[in-house]
Amino acid sequence: MQLVGENYQLTGEIDPLYLVNKYGAPLYVYDTSIIASQYKRLSTAFDVPSLRINFACKALTNLAILKFMNSLGAGLDTVSIEEVRLGIAAGFDPHNIIFTPNCVSVEEIELAIEAGVRINIDNISTLEQIGTRHPGLPVCIRVNPHIMAGGNSKISTGHIDSKFGISIHQMPHVLRIVDAIGMKIEGVHMHTGSDILDVDVFLAGAEILLKIAKHFKHLDYIDFGSGFKVPYKRDDIYTDIEELGEKISKRFRTFCSQYGRDLTLMFEPGKFLVSESGYFFAKVNVIKQTTSTVFAGIDSGMNHLIRPMFYNSHHTILNVSNPTGKPRIYTVVGYICETDTFGANRLIPQLQEDDIICFLNAGAYCFTMASNYNSRLRPAEVLIHNGKDYLIRKRETIEDLMRNQVDLDIFKNEHEHA
Repeated sequence: MQLVGENYQLTGEIDPLYLVNKYGAPLYVYDTSIIASQYKRLSTAFDVPSLRINFACKALTNLAILKFMNSLGAGLDTVSIEEVRLGIAAGFDPHNIIFTPNCVSVEEIELAIEAGVRINIDNISTLEQIGTRHPGLPVCIRVNPHIMAGGNSKISTGHIDSKFGISIHQMPHVLRIVDAIGMKIEGVHMHTGSDILDVDVFLAGAEILLKIAKHFKHLDYIDFGSGFKVPYKRDDIYTDIEELGEKISKRFRTFCSQYGRDLTLMFEPGKFLVSESGYFFAKVNVIKQTTSTVFAGIDSGMNHLIRPMFYNSHHTILNVSNPTGKPRIYTVVGYICETDTFGANRLIPQLQEDDIICFLNAGAYCFTMASNYNSRLRPAEVLIHNGKDYLIRKRETIEDLMRNQVDLDIFKNEHEHA
């Protein structure tokens, strides 16, 4: 499926309404052809001796997606021991998985070490503890470059008050620990935030990270994180990957020459690889006219797609049932007992109850942030690959919701004897 034409028509080998009729709504659908295209675009943008693209799987952790990423040649960026285990279950070589947690226990890091994955440390205390326990273990250090970047304060991770990374001003302390314990630092890493538009932000961060990298003589790789912005609507601005690739490659090759040997350049994109591959379909339950607003209430809510409420993110909304209808202004809302507004005052072809609508850019941080709030069930997920549709996650049932609850039978006669 893909977007063409002025009216954002959904077209392709598979009719979206066929998918909704077959699998029901709400429904997440992912197109592997778009993921492959984005991966190729990124992998060809950089001209360096060695490049590694690690998929930030927190964006979308379905096993089918992870297996497809592995088939493309990607590594994996993980932030929890559960993501590590999912990556290994999907067939990734542990050596191609990097574990970059934040504020986790040393015990969780120990589990990742046992699993054989690469360890990225963003806390001086943790660095000292892991170094003492495993003095010969190669580790990466996550640096906070003190750069304010990203499309939203909630997704800016490299500024001075961020909980992520070790401050650049604490590097003398880091070096003392490394020297005293005899640790091997195999990589340095930074991630300044998501939805970054300005290539110069990356370049500024690169200069800081490369300056720090010179202090470590046995590096294998330098990880510049990610945060590449993708377009969310027509004529939207986005990160110029080709410009970034040209400028970063030139600078990185110069650094490697000065360093004395070739290193691997790493990135960890999530949204860039999967956001545009995802579509979220939902059914219109009600059209509700108030004194000033026409609401389109759908059979979903912030329990399935929280990004508009949490990040104020924009998702283009299409009328799949009537794509050429006369445009009208709607505020699209959910069925959760909260103000779960997906989009206010949106111009959408005329909607009727039971119409199917589609949210674009639903591949990243959508299903993975879904919940059972209001005791609602999470939707199914479907993969489109080589023109065929595959169910990759069943729709939840009430049995799933109650599966891990313990039914106590201790209250039956309690008040009869009071």
